[in-house]
Amino acid sequence: MNTKLTLTIEKEVIEIAKKYAKEKGQSLSELVENYFKFVTAERVKVSEKQLSPKVRKLRGIIKANDNLDYKQILTEELSKKYGV
Repeated sequence: MNTKLTLTIEKEVIEIAKKYAKEKGQSLSELVENYFKFVTAERVKVSEKQLSPKVRKLRGIIKANDNLDYKQILTEELSKKYGV
């Protein structure tokens, strides 16, 4: 069920976000919803049954160091990509 949400955001940011969403073939609402899903993903636990067969097969095949901070790497790469 969808619910209406009112946000107060700078006009310039909204215009840039609208252009970005249009380039990606999404509505601004979809863009915001996807962002919220992304930032709250840790709170939602995905069960093994919810994964597609391909993802289940690939799960765990990459081994990384215990001190690897993937969130930091992701943040750095997204910053480079979007110039933030």
